[in-house]
Amino acid sequence: MRQIRVGLIALAILVPAMVGVQARADAALLMEEPYGEFGAFNPTGHAAIYLNHICAESPTVLRPCRAGEPGAVISRYHKIDGYDWLAIPLVPYLYAVERVEDVPKTADAALEARLRDQYRRDHLLALAPDVEEGKKAGEAPRGEWTQLAGASYDRRIYGFQIQTTADEDEQFMNRFNDSRNVGHFNLLFHNCADFSRTLLDVYYPHSVHRNIFSDLGITTPKQVARSLTKYADRHPDLNFSTFMIPQVPGSIKRSHPIDGVLESVVKSKKYVVPLAVLDPEVAAGFVVAYLTDGRFKAPKDAAVEVIPGEPTTMTGAAPAPGADQVRRPLPAPAATPAPQ
Repeated sequence: MRQIRVGLIALAILVPAMVGVQARADAALLMEEPYGEFGAFNPTGHAAIYLNHICAESPTVLRPCRAGEPGAVISRYHKIDGYDWLAIPLVPYLYAVERVEDVPKTADAALEARLRDQYRRDHLLALAPDVEEGKKAGEAPRGEWTQLAGASYDRRIYGFQIQTTADEDEQFMNRFNDSRNVGHFNLLFHNCADFSRTLLDVYYPHSVHRNIFSDLGITTPKQVARSLTKYADRHPDLNFSTFMIPQVPGSIKRSHPIDGVLESVVKSKKYVVPLAVLDPEVAAGFVVAYLTDGRFKAPKDAAVEVIPGEPTTMTGAAPAPGADQVRRPLPAPAATPAPQ
């Protein structure tokens, strides 16, 4: 906790003083751990894409970042005002505040709800308007809009970063700004991981694919991370690295480890034992499929970063033995030039 606090203070002091920083474009898959009761039942987690040179003019309009802006996180959501995808600035997406110096050192459920509701009132009323009738009139509505702000209060997030170019970013913005943004979420075939796969395909065609065996053809966040890692291994000329954004310390329940489809069955006694009794051959097949083509662990040597792309918020992760560099930080955004 002390390391995180020091990192935040350093960032708040140093970022305004940075001048003339040349930033290179990058994209990062965010593999987000599951949380809560639904996360325990379905431990596949959530996937989103962080783009450090593309910003959100609004949640549905993308534009190039201006000097000093750290980028946006874009993902597919289920039943948020009828949209298929929404984009949120990085810091609010992680912490439901607009300034790094306002990120709390610890959080409980009450603080999380208050910060989210304030950000909703300031920026998301069109997507999540106040309750209009009844005892809760004027209060925040229920629904999945809470996924748009404050993700780091609920879960730990792993990042898998790969380089992009300005031309690719422009192509990306044109494609999504010009296409219909109408929700068609489907847990099996059009989920958040499918969307992340589509986004990465703009930059690196055919880099990410489903796993027919270990995920039964369902795209999962873990499979997207696995595919992207393998793609980077096959193309060592690409700058590829990983990072981890810790869950904010406090009394909020910790998130669960992220699993693939068959992995969640094989590793859970409540699923695999009854299956083995009812159909031993199917259970054995699941185990074999997972062991041969489904294992992928979150990187243990990933650098811990409170804010991706800001070296001043790195709090650990020494290089692995024999490695020259475990983490090349996402480039910091170009700082606004100092007044002359």
